[in-house]
Amino acid sequence: MPRYKLTVEYDGRPFVGWQRQDNGPTVQGVLERAIKAFSGETVTIGGAGRTDSGVHALGQVAHVDLERDWPAETVMNALNFHCQPDPVAILAAERMHEGFDSRFSAIRRHYRYRIVNRLPPLTHEKGLAWHVKKDRLDAAAMNEAAKVLVGHHDFTTFRHTRCQAKSPVKTLERFVVWREGEVILAECSSRSFLHNQVRSMVGTLKLVGEGRWDVEDVRAALAARDRKACGPVAPADGLYLTQVDYRPAEDDLAALAAYGALRGGAQAGSPSEDPEDDASG
Repeated sequence: MPRYKLTVEYDGRPFVGWQRQDNGPTVQGVLERAIKAFSGETVTIGGAGRTDSGVHALGQVAHVDLERDWPAETVMNALNFHCQPDPVAILAAERMHEGFDSRFSAIRRHYRYRIVNRLPPLTHEKGLAWHVKKDRLDAAAMNEAAKVLVGHHDFTTFRHTRCQAKSPVKTLERFVVWREGEVILAECSSRSFLHNQVRSMVGTLKLVGEGRWDVEDVRAALAARDRKACGPVAPADGLYLTQVDYRPAEDDLAALAAYGALRGGAQAGSPSEDPEDDASG
């Protein structure tokens, strides 16, 4: 069956998250409904990250198998038509090799967090950024503190108590914070994130921006490996999954073949990821 890679953008405000569930509308549900309307097929799509309720995406990636070999542009246009009026858009569709998996083939995920640091309330950006009304946050101090978190660490302090990942150890490849006018942006990159990790880290850095914590306080919180040492968790409003990176197709096929040989041809798991390592940041 032809497999398609979909690059997806969405406004997370109307949804209870990416993953299909019984307590409200989801992005996965919208896409599967659109595929049914377009092709007549009932499918289950895979996604690169299970974003939480209210979390947005500029570059989420999904994959789907269809019985008919449709042109990729036809798939993109048809899904965009049938996703309406929900705030979900397919930015690109691409035919992929059979072994491609939007979740397990991913080698890096990128998140951005937006803070609007001003006294007046938000109007156009309400629900799309964290409104911080306090005095001007020190973005430079936040950036210095963010450097403490870069690297291979046990991130238990910044992990939701219901996180399902088997290990709290992650390698945070990049974490930078800067100011653009009244907006503070925080961007981080890693192969995978723990549940609530990005929002927990950003909430902690806000304490630094306010002058209530310093770099050593963040270092101590990380070393504590204790959820109680974490600062307040930033709201979902400002979090965006911006991009997911993948290895070249030939490298992905080689990794899949090597993993299959290692596991005796078993299909479970992944050559690069623990199956639980894809929760929202």
